[in-house]
Amino acid sequence: MRLFFLTSLTMIAFAGNSVLGRLALADGTMDAASYSFLRVASAAVLLLVLVQLRYPADLSHVKRESNWTAALALFGYVAFFSYSYHALDTGMGALILFSCVQAVMIGWGLYKGDRPGVLEWLGIAMAFGAFVFLMSPGLTAPPFVASVIMGFAGVAWGVYSLLGKRATNPLLATTGNFTRVVPMVVALSLVSVLVFDMFAVTPFGITMAVLSGAVTSALGYALWYQVLPLLTATRAAIVQLTVPVLATFGGIVFAGEGLTLRFALCSAFILLGIALSVLAKSKRG
Repeated sequence: MRLFFLTSLTMIAFAGNSVLGRLALADGTMDAASYSFLRVASAAVLLLVLVQLRYPADLSHVKRESNWTAALALFGYVAFFSYSYHALDTGMGALILFSCVQAVMIGWGLYKGDRPGVLEWLGIAMAFGAFVFLMSPGLTAPPFVASVIMGFAGVAWGVYSLLGKRATNPLLATTGNFTRVVPMVVALSLVSVLVFDMFAVTPFGITMAVLSGAVTSALGYALWYQVLPLLTATRAAIVQLTVPVLATFGGIVFAGEGLTLRFALCSAFILLGIALSVLAKSKRG
């Protein structure tokens, strides 16, 4: 029960990132660069506090556990995520994000020599076909440019996740990487203001960004790394498929978003396809 509760809480936190991002970025309430900066900065501060409480000796190990490659991937995820949620609904953004994350994982496995079986290919084909249909032109199709940007966010998060597997201490690595991203989002904010004259900040937007950084990002990631060793790789992949569903529900409740038949059907086939592929791979392994 404890594992179930902690895992559920973590998935809610991940979905909360999408809900908070959409609430802050919709309708020009806050510009994407400022949101990215406040999210990263608040996450870095709280993570440093958590690390200091757990490893009170010094913070030099934070630098040793992190690296600039992972930080660049994390920066790409945060920035693309923020710029895409100006136009995407909450659930749609989360679905595109996690679909692309899974695509990176599957693609990396193929590159490393993994050979999927029939059921795995069936699941991949089902998910890919539904994703293509979801993105195809139509009255209820999501905005193309924003969808592509969120796709980049998913790829970046997938790369960051792959790099994170090498970390000997994920909490220290995450703290160090968030700390390294701070100057990057500062530079992004300066370019946004000085070059493109884009700046919009409201108390509500600041609150959403800080909550996203300190609570659903920092505490969510810390909690995820606590439960991750207790889950098999298959279960860890499957439970993450609940995030788009939770994000969709959050968008309906908190952002007043609707639910189209196209999105409901496509998301069901995408998630079922990914689940089928993951389960078939676990049985083969």
